[in-house]
Amino acid sequence: MFPINQQPLAGPQKKLLELYAGLSEQDRGALMAFAEFLARRADAEAPADAPDPVVENPKEIVRPESETVIAAIRRLSESYYMLERKDLLNETSSVMAQHVMNGLPSAAAVDRLEELFREHYARYCEQRES
Repeated sequence: MFPINQQPLAGPQKKLLELYAGLSEQDRGALMAFAEFLARRADAEAPADAPDPVVENPKEIVRPESETVIAAIRRLSESYYMLERKDLLNETSSVMAQHVMNGLPSAAAVDRLEELFREHYARYCEQRES
């Protein structure tokens, strides 16, 4: 948490606050949800000395008819709980940016996220089998 009243904000903090202030209420919610996702991934990372997980099947969680991109990231992260979030971060962030910044429709973004998680799961299975 930033001590806003105690000291001036640094460059990136100030820029983020300015960007946040210029967003619509819906986009603020999306930004906050994405920030929470990024913060949680650090908590979810296993320690380096932990044993590798056994290959498991993803949890079957049905995709809702109308789903936000953030909700899809949460659902897919839960479905593919065995995947390292840090391995997915760049590509997931890219899809989220395409949605928020470039107007990629939610359904198309969710389709891409599902494809992305399936690809990472296939690689995970290949690595575990070899």
